[in-house]
Amino acid sequence: MTFKKKFFPLALTTPMLLLLLFSCQEKKPKPTNVETYADVQIAGAMKDVMWKGKLGATLVFDSLIGKPGLYGLGPESYLTGELLLKDGVLFTSRVGADSSIEMTKNTSTSAPFFVYSEVNEWESSTLPNSIKNGKQLEEYLNERSKDLKRPFAFRLEGKIVEAAIHIQNLPKGSTVSSPKEAHQGQVNYSLENESVEIVGFFSTEHQGVFTHHDSFLHMHLISQDESKMGHIDSLEIDEMSLFLPKK
Repeated sequence: MTFKKKFFPLALTTPMLLLLLFSCQEKKPKPTNVETYADVQIAGAMKDVMWKGKLGATLVFDSLIGKPGLYGLGPESYLTGELLLKDGVLFTSRVGADSSIEMTKNTSTSAPFFVYSEVNEWESSTLPNSIKNGKQLEEYLNERSKDLKRPFAFRLEGKIVEAAIHIQNLPKGSTVSSPKEAHQGQVNYSLENESVEIVGFFSTEHQGVFTHHDSFLHMHLISQDESKMGHIDSLEIDEMSLFLPKK
């Protein structure tokens, strides 16, 4: 019987073994996590309310009321008012019989669409004097947040020169199949030279979901004395501080 001679490679030296071992176990770079604050939560969609008439509740607030750090906004179910969640306190504004604003706090209610987020720490800065209206604010936030996580909640505190707000007041039993029909009964209000707080949400990806089709912003305003609150249609800023989620 004949045997074929087998050939084996030369033995690896200790330095060569170490080099091979470390090259196989080379550390992979750790992924960068930019999601350093709470996600924005979305219930329902504006477009479904405006175009499909989905006016009923997609979010009930019983579990959210009283939770510190929660901020959010949207209309009340069946478009009977406006909602603002501010640091866990739920404000509801409705149109009174004499067209006055009726405010309630922490009452059980619901929304057909709503956007909210939990923010317990904010970074504050003075809004530049060049920012005087909603469009300029949108452009400023867009530029400033290009390296930040989006969408995000923000707040403004300070004085306005004037603001136009509205409160939804859809007549009972109405059906909706267009934005025009959705705004039946809406009542508009003007504020001048007031100290206010504004809660807003910014997104370039949610037009028709929680912002209008022509805007990256959705904002609700509440007066310092908490007697007036509504959806902002136009805004002229005097001096305000801007608050963004702290990373």
